[in-house]
Amino acid sequence: MARIHPSALIDSKAEIDASVEIGPWAIIGPDVRIGPECVIHPFAQIIGRTRLGRANVVHSHCVVGGAPQDKKYNDEPTELEIGDGNTFRECCTINTGTLQGAGVTRIGHDNWIMAYVHIAHDCEIGSHTIMANAAQLAGHVTVGDWAILGGLTGVHQFVKIGAHAMTGAGTTLLQDLPPYVMANGNPAAAHGINAEGLKRRGWSAPQIALLRRAYKLIYKSGLTLTESLAALQDADALGVADAQDRRALDLLVDFLRHAGRGIVR
Repeated sequence: MARIHPSALIDSKAEIDASVEIGPWAIIGPDVRIGPECVIHPFAQIIGRTRLGRANVVHSHCVVGGAPQDKKYNDEPTELEIGDGNTFRECCTINTGTLQGAGVTRIGHDNWIMAYVHIAHDCEIGSHTIMANAAQLAGHVTVGDWAILGGLTGVHQFVKIGAHAMTGAGTTLLQDLPPYVMANGNPAAAHGINAEGLKRRGWSAPQIALLRRAYKLIYKSGLTLTESLAALQDADALGVADAQDRRALDLLVDFLRHAGRGIVR
């Protein structure tokens, strides 16, 4: 049986699994679906056309599923989809999508979203990311798996952040941040690869060395981005040893080929 505090305001049309816990004065809207083992803390709001998977935790004063902060939005039935095992700390705001985007804001699994983070309309967040306090994502931002955003990071609309990338506190991202790359500053500048994060996730020393060589080609060789992409195809010169190395490099190459706003330099 769901553990729902009697003061919680829950629309009768909401779909709530029997294992969900909902605290005092929480608000759950009519188009919300909450999956098993979720915990909704006091004063949190889950509204809009929002779907939560399993074992998500939403802390006090979050507003999850609010309408997009977009003047073109006209109350269309857009959505927010959230996977499993995510934690949203106090006062986060997460908006549904817009018709100009995909119509859906999506968040994957096992993300750690700290206090005061804003995730705007049509964002696509992968899994295992960390967003520190007050990171702010504008509309249509894409964040890859395992990325880490430092506190007060600001991300311009349509920017893409690659898997395993990392930003320092107070970073302003106006261009795409490739996978594995660390960035800091306003505007952001690249500062090597996220070697420590990769080590913690079990990446080997040879794999990290390969990515360092790739980084030097892109950032230190004086080559244009097109020339760098061509050089990254030379497996022998880079020392690609096996299929796992090739996949790691392909992730970077594919991102660079589709960088819509140019890349952080």
